[in-house]
Amino acid sequence: MKYPLEAYLDIETTGLSPVYSEITVVGIHRVDRYNVKFIQLVGEDVTTDSILEALEGVDVIYTYNGSGFDLPFIHSCMGINLAEIFKHHDLMYDCWRSNLYGGFKAVERQLRIPRRLKEINGYEAVRLWWKYVNDFDEDALTTLLEYNKEDVLNLKALKERLL
Repeated sequence: MKYPLEAYLDIETTGLSPVYSEITVVGIHRVDRYNVKFIQLVGEDVTTDSILEALEGVDVIYTYNGSGFDLPFIHSCMGINLAEIFKHHDLMYDCWRSNLYGGFKAVERQLRIPRRLKEINGYEAVRLWWKYVNDFDEDALTTLLEYNKEDVLNLKALKERLL
């Protein structure tokens, strides 16, 4: 029996519009029955090839609002339509069917999924990126990467609670 290779994906960006913004971090958590691998592509390492390589062999990609944000952003900025290449499952719609509304952090709170970096949000993630780029602040980058990792790993926790 072949076990599916799942990927949990979340991106960080410099803003909400792919026309005026860029992708700063792509976090991918690859999980199958025997192997777990966490990948973060950062800054110049975010390329079409690196994203496709990180997702090689994946059967399904899980996101939260990935249909409305992450996948269209990647498509617009990188020219790859992950929704056409891979099966995609947006957990936000499962949340809605379970009467769980709000952003990902609000749903986490409702389901009591723990989060260490409670004070960080998308706005703060943008600020951390620019602090790293403009001030060479390695601590800002470390915090941003921890935030992204927590988002990605909590997608798996969310899927397990919902499905």
